[in-house]
Amino acid sequence: MNPIAIRLLNQQLVAPQFNDPAEVVCSMGAMQAQEYRMMRWAVAMRTRKPSHKAFKKAFDEGGIIRLHLMRGTWQLVSADDYWPMVGLFGPKAIAVTKGWMSSNGVSIPDDELVRVSDILAQTAADKGSVTKEDFVQSLEEKGIVMDDHRLSYHIRLAEISGMLCSGMLLPMKATYSLSSDKIKHKEKLDRDEALMHFTHKYFRSHQPATLEDFVWWSGLNISDCRRGIALLGDAIHLERWRGRGFYLTDDCRTRGFRKGKFLLIPPYDEYLIGYKSRDIVLPPEHRHRAHNNSGIFQPIIAHDGIICGNWTPYRNLGQVSFFNDAFDSEELTEAWKSYHSFCEK
Repeated sequence: MNPIAIRLLNQQLVAPQFNDPAEVVCSMGAMQAQEYRMMRWAVAMRTRKPSHKAFKKAFDEGGIIRLHLMRGTWQLVSADDYWPMVGLFGPKAIAVTKGWMSSNGVSIPDDELVRVSDILAQTAADKGSVTKEDFVQSLEEKGIVMDDHRLSYHIRLAEISGMLCSGMLLPMKATYSLSSDKIKHKEKLDRDEALMHFTHKYFRSHQPATLEDFVWWSGLNISDCRRGIALLGDAIHLERWRGRGFYLTDDCRTRGFRKGKFLLIPPYDEYLIGYKSRDIVLPPEHRHRAHNNSGIFQPIIAHDGIICGNWTPYRNLGQVSFFNDAFDSEELTEAWKSYHSFCEK
């Protein structure tokens, strides 16, 4: 087994299979979207022809949805998966959020939660796509003034409960819309159906991956994750590699990998953050160059899947720095062309 090549293929980072950014997100199940600008590149680089305009179209039309969900962080999910994911991951996400509120000394009484929720919903219904500043104005008009931290908790709880989701894509600022207006309700999956569905999506797009990786990614209890794997039956199997057990699906991609490719990977990308253990692609001695212990992830460069340097997305000069002197920045020409083409299209 070549785990690096298999991950590159199944994460659509080499020989991508999709043209539509929404198809990429649907295939991945969920994609980390912590960095508002770079999440666009994270999706687009997994398409055959990366295009910023294509991502914006999919986002604005509701094919791609951004919200707080798994692990209490920002995620991108597809419209098709939105309602089942809220049902499956929402209860745990609400419990995690309330735990953070408690540890930060924030208590929101039920009457406040209901009143503020109603105002947020009405504001989104009236304007279609709103910013946090719009919410602040609406609350002030009703005589409610609160600090930004408290309002953020109200918005997050509204997202997790399925009331609010992302609105129109702005250059720098997140917006919100009513989920019921933007996303069609689909036939409801029972819990086992949803668990099996997203277990398969995770391993199909992140394989080979361990049980611990899936627990980390999903934020679910280990018993739920084990059940999800069991529900897949013969569609998934376990292989040993260097003393560890990795799951692979029966529809695993294994053909299409070619050596010599550089990738400019954005911060918080699924290539790293989608796994608890990252040493397969990230040499432990260079871990601090990719992310710190506080969960801050940096833009990284991969060569044949191995993380070997950093890059600066927002500068035209194409600044790069390698962990060693084994590479020449000129070898990155094709990767830079792809990124700049995405920015222009």
